[in-house]
Amino acid sequence: MNIVGNFIGGKITHSASNETIPVYDPATGKVVRELTQSTADEVAQAIEVAHNAFPAWSKTSPLRRARVLFNFKALMEQHRDELAALIVSEHGKVWSDALGELTRGIEVIEFACGIPHLIKGEYSPNVGTGVDSFSLMQPVGVVAGITPFNFPAMVPLWMFPIALACGNTFVLKPPALDPSATVRMAELLTEAGLPDGVFNVVHSSNEDAEQLYKDPRIAAVSFVGSSGVAEHIYKTASAHGKRVQAFGAAKNHAIVMPDADLEATVNAIMGGAFGSAGERCMALPVVVAVGDDTADKLIASLTPLVKALRVGPGINKGAEENEMGPVVSAAHQKKCLATSIKVSRKVRSWW
Repeated sequence: MNIVGNFIGGKITHSASNETIPVYDPATGKVVRELTQSTADEVAQAIEVAHNAFPAWSKTSPLRRARVLFNFKALMEQHRDELAALIVSEHGKVWSDALGELTRGIEVIEFACGIPHLIKGEYSPNVGTGVDSFSLMQPVGVVAGITPFNFPAMVPLWMFPIALACGNTFVLKPPALDPSATVRMAELLTEAGLPDGVFNVVHSSNEDAEQLYKDPRIAAVSFVGSSGVAEHIYKTASAHGKRVQAFGAAKNHAIVMPDADLEATVNAIMGGAFGSAGERCMALPVVVAVGDDTADKLIASLTPLVKALRVGPGINKGAEENEMGPVVSAAHQKKCLATSIKVSRKVRSWW
């Protein structure tokens, strides 16, 4: 069985605890990999490695840092299908969704390649008598990232390319449900020329991961996930003097007016409700139709499309690609079904 390890100091390492947890293929329910579970000391080691790598990396010129990211972008494009296969096998989303996720993430790398221009400071002469004003942009230190299961490549790519380009070092904790893409990206960063220790990946329990927003060597934290955890991390990390960005859960709601373009509305609802199995903050779980006539027309248009929806494994490509893959886990499926039952009961009671 393939074991997904940590990536610390430029190489894959496995935990001394010898504890692993299974990683499932949601389409089959079979275990496809085992995930290393780090000890608290190993999380601390990753922080220490990133802390020690910071002085040299922060003093590397922005041009040289950008060259590493240019190389990384090329490698990400070269290995796009390999990374998509990892995402599909662990998250379950369909092939085109996985490729789309990578495309959006690579766009952030491309943006980060412009860092020599992006971090230019400002200079204003003679803002007061004999006084000039200027600003400098400088790296802050070690940055921690904690990311969710629904976009195992794209959300980390929102975070670390910019952080690295600016001269920071990074420790990433990916989700246990689909961790492999982040470890593979760490390997590609090393191949691109990133010095050892600048980017690290650790897998651990939530309790041990608290070091990532409490340890004094961590300067900033970026989080995407549930609202409750986002609030906890924001409060805790802020109390420990860190810069924090914490994005909690989000969902969209639609109100369909009587004069809406029905065809365009139905197409938008289908994509919003069933794209990526609804496991994304852009998802559309609730639609409110204004007026019985609007509701009847909407249901009549949606019903055949929902019945015809191709549901199945995400690995199928091209003309045989399914339109909706499985949700990420059996536990998540039960949660979705329980929520659906509650919502349908509420709707019936309102009517």
